[in-house]
Amino acid sequence: MEKTLSINYFHINDWTELSDLDQKMIEKAFEACENAYAPYSKFKVGASVLLKNGHVVIGSNQENIAYPSGLCAERVALFHVGANFPNEPIVSIYIVAKGDLLPFEKILAPCGGCRQVMVESEIRQNEPYRVVLVSQNRKTLIFNAAKDLLPFSFGSD
Repeated sequence: MEKTLSINYFHINDWTELSDLDQKMIEKAFEACENAYAPYSKFKVGASVLLKNGHVVIGSNQENIAYPSGLCAERVALFHVGANFPNEPIVSIYIVAKGDLLPFEKILAPCGGCRQVMVESEIRQNEPYRVVLVSQNRKTLIFNAAKDLLPFSFGSD
């Protein structure tokens, strides 16, 4: 039997069109961006994670001169959730980026390692969560599940 691949997402021109909660979470991700330790790439990434109980966890990329010892913002936030809130479901993750490596109008796509961790988080909680990606000029992509970013992930069907 042949399966077809379908990726479910939608595009919004300006994240200020989203709900107040989504806007607050995007602002938290941009605030987290400012805490990035990126002396080598000068590329800052921020993530905010909304948990079902309303708690917000943030993360920013943390580089290290002994590359690849650093961590991406998504993994910093998701590993914090796993270590501190292992039984609390994730509702959404919001990811933003600033820096010359990414043109102002482009939306950052998480790296493969982060996508796998995002999918593993869905598997761990046995339910999908939204992934919201925002460019520096407010363009936004919203995925209804992390698995839509990595359809052939390890451990997938």
